[in-house]
Amino acid sequence: MASKNLNSNTISNITEKEKELTGEARPVKGGPTAQAQKHAGEQISPEIVSDITQGEKRVTGEDAPVQGGPAAYVQSMNNSANNGQNPSGKLDSSTISNITAAEKELTGEDRPVKGGPTAQAQKHAGEPINSDNLHDITEGEKKVTGGERVKGGPTAQAQSELGKSRS
Repeated sequence: MASKNLNSNTISNITEKEKELTGEARPVKGGPTAQAQKHAGEQISPEIVSDITQGEKRVTGEDAPVQGGPAAYVQSMNNSANNGQNPSGKLDSSTISNITAAEKELTGEDRPVKGGPTAQAQKHAGEPINSDNLHDITEGEKKVTGGERVKGGPTAQAQSELGKSRS
């Protein structure tokens, strides 16, 4: 697997993208650069992508990341780093971690919600992804969104893993 780390070049790129969003000469306190710096040297993971996304939301006031912004940049790096993995098609720790990161992005909370998508996925840990556990994850997702399914949300993470394992 090609591992991608949050190194000085990556953080510099995040800073440039943040400046494009804010028009400020320096990074904003609590923004995407600040979130990235907290994880300097670490391998990019869904949790780091989520933290940077939260920082971006803080500076833009938007509910979702901006196309071509800092969060999209890091998400792209995370996706390319994971392309070398062999998808299992199961609710393994990696897939559940992605579901948790998507849930945190939806709720803005540091921890998964009781009965939410992560809890539903954990009930099926190690199982092959199928319509039954996808249904449970969707029900958990609806619990945290008030009934909506979200593009790129927790259910989409599980579906993506299943799709990768079949290709």
